[in-house]
Amino acid sequence: MSRRRQIYEGKAKILYEGPEPGTIIQYFKDDATAFNNQKKGTINGKGVLNNRISEHIFTRLGHIGVPHHFIRRLNMREQLVRQVEIVPIEIVVRNVAAGSLTKRLGVEEGTPLPRTLIEYCYKDDALGDPLIAEEHIACFGWASQDEMNEIADMAIRVNDFMCGLFAGINIRLIDFKLEFGRIWDGDYSRLLLADEISPDGCRLWDMESDEKLDKDRFRRDMGGEVEAYQEVARRLGLLPEGTANEVLDLEQHRKKRGK
Repeated sequence: MSRRRQIYEGKAKILYEGPEPGTIIQYFKDDATAFNNQKKGTINGKGVLNNRISEHIFTRLGHIGVPHHFIRRLNMREQLVRQVEIVPIEIVVRNVAAGSLTKRLGVEEGTPLPRTLIEYCYKDDALGDPLIAEEHIACFGWASQDEMNEIADMAIRVNDFMCGLFAGINIRLIDFKLEFGRIWDGDYSRLLLADEISPDGCRLWDMESDEKLDKDRFRRDMGGEVEAYQEVARRLGLLPEGTANEVLDLEQHRKKRGK
């Protein structure tokens, strides 16, 4: 595919102008960041794996009626998505205490929460994506009350589905991040699930060993990041046994050819 005009580059993806009006090409990078971009590195092949995993999850969510921006995967690193106006809020859905929640509230990591917890963060890298309340969202007009109700309902629905999806492959969904965007038809807008869903934005633990199969391996210098992402893809049926190195070798060959 011929390279199109770059629109935006983030920590994990690059967005390019799509082939048709209202579309975007989303390119998945191997770059890895943590702690609000304080730690940077590379996980070789991560972009390829996240592209496949996110495609699979968005497709499955579409089957149960969750509206989303994903259209189709284009190649190993790119997918075609609908262009949306991103709501400047990150939605964090928590089932088990981990990450910043344990530090803020002194809850031991791994403690099951008595109910699913939804938190909101303001999307601003310069500010470190600060935790916010619904009152902040209403005060600054980042989303309407109707939109917040819809976001919360969809977040719970996505969580219910993903908990079952991962439990079926012996993985516990600890927490994850969602983003939403608006598409407009005149003065009317509707919300779509946007961005990606992958081990970059989910905490995924093996149900038997509690082994971490996500970006926490990079955050905590545990090593084995590529193998963890591959294991998630393999359990989802996206990476048949023995093909991981072949996929990444193909990607390296593509890079050498400059395609």
